[in-house]
Amino acid sequence: MRQNYAAYTANDRLVWKTLYARQRENLEGKAHELYLECLDRLTPVMNEDLIPNYDDLNKVLLETTGWSIHVVKGLIPVEEFFELLAQKKFPASTWLRTMEQLDYLEEPDMFHDIFGHVPLLMDERYAQFMHDFGKHGVANLKKSHIIRQLQNLYWFTIEFGVAEHPSKIYGAGIISSFGETNHIYDEKTDVLPFELDKVLGNSFINSEIQGHYYRIDGLEAMYNIAFENIA
Repeated sequence: MRQNYAAYTANDRLVWKTLYARQRENLEGKAHELYLECLDRLTPVMNEDLIPNYDDLNKVLLETTGWSIHVVKGLIPVEEFFELLAQKKFPASTWLRTMEQLDYLEEPDMFHDIFGHVPLLMDERYAQFMHDFGKHGVANLKKSHIIRQLQNLYWFTIEFGVAEHPSKIYGAGIISSFGETNHIYDEKTDVLPFELDKVLGNSFINSEIQGHYYRIDGLEAMYNIAFENIA
């Protein structure tokens, strides 16, 4: 599959512009500094006035960390997901939500996939962590209990991860969501200390804003998670 860039409409461009501009401003003081640095580095090929062309993004990613975007229709089986990560390919859809879906979307669209996930793939350590994640998943595809643990870990780090104190968000599910970003800073929201055993055993719901999050001491602590100990 390939991105049909010519198919994007004026309404698509308005949705992208609205999402990007609103969330870029909203992330100031909330997002992890590394994410914001990486996002700014991508400005020539991804900004509020430009729906990203995956060919252009891939040139930058490949030159920087060896990663690329692999186009998918939507959610894919976990086996395929891990196999793509192990090949340094990040699965991303090409469709955009509507103006009526700006605040929350159950199934990830390209704004979530690209704005949320891709910037941090510009960082060598983060990109290596993702690669290791994929390789460990592929090595254990026949061990369902390990795959469940890896899915939980991915959910509470890569998708909905929070680092340091005060909270600095880095998970793509928060980064790409206006409502979820602000939810983190509600005093009633539970942001719990990151304990690996609890995270591995904590199942998740993907159809609503999260009820709680885990705050890791820093991205370095995430990079130091030993996948070989997840067994």
